[in-house]
Amino acid sequence: MELIGYIFIFLLSCVAFYFSGEIIVKSFNRIAKFLGWKEFVVSFLLMAFIGSLPNLFVGISSALHAIPELSFGEIIGGNLINVTLAIALASLFSKNGIPAKSRTINTSLIFTSIAAILPILLIWDNVLSRIDGIILVSFFFFYIFWLFSKKDRFTKVCEDEQPIQKSFLRSFKSVIKVVFCLVVFALASDMIVRSASFFAESFDLPIITIGLFIVALGNCAPETFFAISTAKKGMGWMILGAIMGSVVSQSTLVIGIVSILHPIIITNLSPFLIARTFLFIAIFFFFVFTRTGHHITKKESVFLLFIYIFFIIFELLFN
Repeated sequence: MELIGYIFIFLLSCVAFYFSGEIIVKSFNRIAKFLGWKEFVVSFLLMAFIGSLPNLFVGISSALHAIPELSFGEIIGGNLINVTLAIALASLFSKNGIPAKSRTINTSLIFTSIAAILPILLIWDNVLSRIDGIILVSFFFFYIFWLFSKKDRFTKVCEDEQPIQKSFLRSFKSVIKVVFCLVVFALASDMIVRSASFFAESFDLPIITIGLFIVALGNCAPETFFAISTAKKGMGWMILGAIMGSVVSQSTLVIGIVSILHPIIITNLSPFLIARTFLFIAIFFFFVFTRTGHHITKKESVFLLFIYIFFIIFELLFN
């Protein structure tokens, strides 16, 4: 009965993610228009700060329980999911793939690629120290400073068929809806992580596998559902902002805070070898596909999807 209960909670949480994502897409689009900000920045902030809260909670909890390597594995697995599975599903649900024409997106792509591999480089000596954590957090705030440094990144002429009236009251109601949905996100994320952890313990899976697969997949649900929702509504310009925001914040801010609270010491990095290799491959092709033609096509998204599938196969066969 306990297993059935956790399965029900897991599925219910996924449904909550989906419908909350639908509401957030509409509400944030209205808020972006009222503020006159670029949707890329709004979607980045959404996933950078709010979408990463589950990861931060898991990270702090793992640090307090003296097992910060769980958080490290979860971040590596999560980044891999974001640039492969999430991007692929969003592109497949979109009409013409994912656009990436703006200069902000292209420059952010460089920051995102560096942020994704920076923790892997810093832990090459088997330790992610407090100094390393400060470096990661500093990188995050440097990027935020760059993102907000120029006014033109917050001005964009909306091209919707039905322009939304810039009403303060309507915008305030949208903020309330977003806050409510974010609470649902937080609760659903917690339930997904708890359910996933229960499944892992029931089937006697190691902690690294829990981080790389189950916890990572559970915590990446907000970004994935958000990307799919925006793609279905034809708001492709928000997808990359959400994904990049998630990758940057998780790789720098979240894992930086965790390592400051408790240095991450991994005596044996071999279980992460496959994950690190596939993350490098995924980041490389994500960078190339985004820069070539400033557009991620459906064929390219299928290729990214196969990278994640092969990652799972290699992990199951060789670990």
